[in-house]
Amino acid sequence: MSEAPVRVAVVVGSVRGGRFGPVVANWFAATAEAHSGFDVDLVDLADVDLPLAFPAFGSSPPPEVAAELAKLAPRLAAADAFVVITPEYNHSYPASLKNAIDWHHAEWQAKPVAFVSYGGLSGGLRSVEHLRPVFAELHAVTIRDTVSFHGTQTRFDADGRPKDAEVVEAAAKSLLDQLEWWARSLAEARVKRPYLV
Repeated sequence: MSEAPVRVAVVVGSVRGGRFGPVVANWFAATAEAHSGFDVDLVDLADVDLPLAFPAFGSSPPPEVAAELAKLAPRLAAADAFVVITPEYNHSYPASLKNAIDWHHAEWQAKPVAFVSYGGLSGGLRSVEHLRPVFAELHAVTIRDTVSFHGTQTRFDADGRPKDAEVVEAAAKSLLDQLEWWARSLAEARVKRPYLV
């Protein structure tokens, strides 16, 4: 008997004009779909307009904000796991990503989060290291292995495929194998014993 696929939300963290994130995200989503264990939902934060200002503690968001949250929250809640596609801006991750993370809480809890980063010399790895404690605060489990692209603009061909496909796909397979293990283990645990914060 085969197991049901893991529902993974691949989150494109940059909304900046001229961003390279969709190229990386489309490649990774296709790679995850080719992996036998996943059902992929590609979530682009550019499609959601969340304000930076939060409502007062204990109050409901205004209707226009609730409508934007309704675009994103159910997709995050339905996910068994997440892969965050993030660039590195000024040695950290984009404000759009932090804002989307902060508008949600229970959606992340007791679920695994993996990272695919891109950027210049550091390949976005500093943004990943800044994201780890953020997700720990939300009671999510971050996956140790990452996939990172250094000098991103030169690492993909005109069709959006990595030029060093063999190396990159091996790294992606390792990440996906770990993510599937954690997703299945935590999903089973949540059914047997609801997570409490």
